Amino acid sequence: MTVTDPKTDLQVYLQDARDVLLWKLEGLSEYDVRRPLTPTGTNLLGLVKHLTGAEALYFGAAFDRPFAGTPLWFTGDADPDADLWARAAESREDLVGGYRDAWAHADATIAELPLDAVGRIPGDGPGTGITLHRVLTHMIAETQRHAGHADVVRELIDGSVGQRPAGLNVAPHDPEHVGRVERAAREAAARWTGPTPSEPTSPERPA
Repeated sequence: MTVTDPKTDLQVYLQDARDVLLWKLEGLSEYDVRRPLTPTGTNLLGLVKHLTGAEALYFGAAFDRPFAGTPLWFTGDADPDADLWARAAESREDLVGGYRDAWAHADATIAELPLDAVGRIPGDGPGTGITLHRVLTHMIAETQRHAGHADVVRELIDGSVGQRPAGLNVAPHDPEHVGRVERAAREAAARWTGPTPSEPTSPERPA
């Protein structure tokens, strides 16, 4: 068994989530990485943009280590949800590159500070603090949450699924699976709540 230290473990899980998010963009057109796929506008490049700002905030500003590329949406002057979508003039290369730069800055903070180092989120009241350990835990949870959003969005675009190209981590696709799930949902609804809708409400799985 390989024994690792807690900081290394946390950083490995954070990097895995970062990598998962970025590969969800691979092979897609400019339109597909930007277009909204949910009623609230969730889109792939917007998730990257949002997490760039989060890394800059939590690993940079919180520990008085400002990131030179800190996005404007954290200044308080940005439009609502400005960090959750990409404007036409913002290139994919710049946004992905900015995310990678924010990683590097975050990784330097992680390397240089102990897990019990205390920072403060800008805007929090006096006397409030947050440890690097807590920040790492938070960013793993946040990045994995948004990687899950990216899973769903990518599947809606072209049917691609899985955690990473070399290891999908999903069962082989069974064309009958969606039908089984739909039938079970209707049977349960009839059993527990009464009549079900006459038409399925779940979206079709891409071919």
